[in-house]
Amino acid sequence: MRFGDLIRTAVLLFAGGATACGVVAVAGAQSKDDTNLVYLAIAWWAIATLVGGWLGRGAHAIQGIERLLADARSTQMLPELQPGRVIFNRLWLLALTTIVAGGLAILMPQVPAIGAGFFLLAALWWRRQPAAITAIEERDGVRFYVERTSPFAPTKLIRTPGFRRNEPAPTDVQRTSA
Repeated sequence: MRFGDLIRTAVLLFAGGATACGVVAVAGAQSKDDTNLVYLAIAWWAIATLVGGWLGRGAHAIQGIERLLADARSTQMLPELQPGRVIFNRLWLLALTTIVAGGLAILMPQVPAIGAGFFLLAALWWRRQPAAITAIEERDGVRFYVERTSPFAPTKLIRTPGFRRNEPAPTDVQRTSA
């Protein structure tokens, strides 16, 4: 699976986790008639939105992704493509956290409310990373793929040859004066 596609999927799953946690948090707070929690959760979500939007405003890759790209192992062969396995191996903790936080909504609706804010912050922070990865791939003429590893091992990338983006040189336009 291409690395940019994994990050794009992660952004969508973080946003989905934020939505799911937000819904169960509000439902849990309403079942306990706790309007203060609803107001505090909305304030936290607004702060998380502002912080995530601020952190994700740049068009460059964040430091951790830059390090992954720089440490990628080079190969001439296309790796075995198994997107389902890669997504599960890399994002299983996100799914588990969402399920656990959602399950705690009945007893403690504060947990999914807090989790929703963090998921929202992460989704907004990473929203431009796939485009930054694509720009690096086009600039360097490579493609980055996620290497198959254990779900508990750190993410590793493979660098394969790709297509370099060649743009034509700008032409000089001369104006004629009348």
